[in-house]
Amino acid sequence: MTSTPEVVVHANAELLAQSVAARLVTRLVDVQASRGSASVVLTGGGIGTASLAALASAPARDAIDWSRLDIWWGDERFLPTGHPERNETGARQALLDHVPVDPTRVHPMPASDGPDGDDVEAAARRYAAELAAARRPEDHGPVPSFDVLLLGVGPDCHVASLFPGLPAVYDERPVVAVHGAPKPPPTRISLTFPAIQAAREVWLLVAGEEKAPAVRLALSGAGHVQVPAAGARGRQRTLWLLDQAAAAQLPSDLRRPSV
Repeated sequence: MTSTPEVVVHANAELLAQSVAARLVTRLVDVQASRGSASVVLTGGGIGTASLAALASAPARDAIDWSRLDIWWGDERFLPTGHPERNETGARQALLDHVPVDPTRVHPMPASDGPDGDDVEAAARRYAAELAAARRPEDHGPVPSFDVLLLGVGPDCHVASLFPGLPAVYDERPVVAVHGAPKPPPTRISLTFPAIQAAREVWLLVAGEEKAPAVRLALSGAGHVQVPAAGARGRQRTLWLLDQAAAAQLPSDLRRPSV
């Protein structure tokens, strides 16, 4: 069972990124206080990377015990290690290179120059196995119950690398190879809906007026095959964190301003 989406609107993209950073500190500190360790799934994109940079520059970041944090990714471009278009590269530059993470608890998706070479199907199976090995008895589904899973949303309503109508939106495996993505590069690795919906909390970070139609569709009761963002929900909480431009086409009763 998944949660009902909540919508919070911020004045602009900069304040949205700062708010996401503050929320992450609060959430991860609370989880670590109650369970000892925490887990987060990172995303790429403009606002996702900006939120990580805001966290890196926030004094409160030191409240997080970075050595007790597991870091995963929701999707990745199947490119060589260090490629500027990889989500991992952006996350390291924005945040991970600036905080004392435990390298053994940072779990990037395989690169095209990794142990499986250019076999993206084998790379997806490898990541699925890594996730399965990290599961605990109390977890739900085939992957760990992530404490926070961050997602961006594309103008076409895609989340992670789950694009409208492509086979990945139907796939029940936790991790899949994506071929022929309409947004370059065409070959990717992605979590699927069963893995996303195993998360305790899913936060969708969206900024910009070009995203407003996708936000409206995703929150209008559309199905996840043609509007993948509609299927991105957490078990305990689903947060849509928007700037005013991205929220522009929502009815007023759905928009709750940030406080």
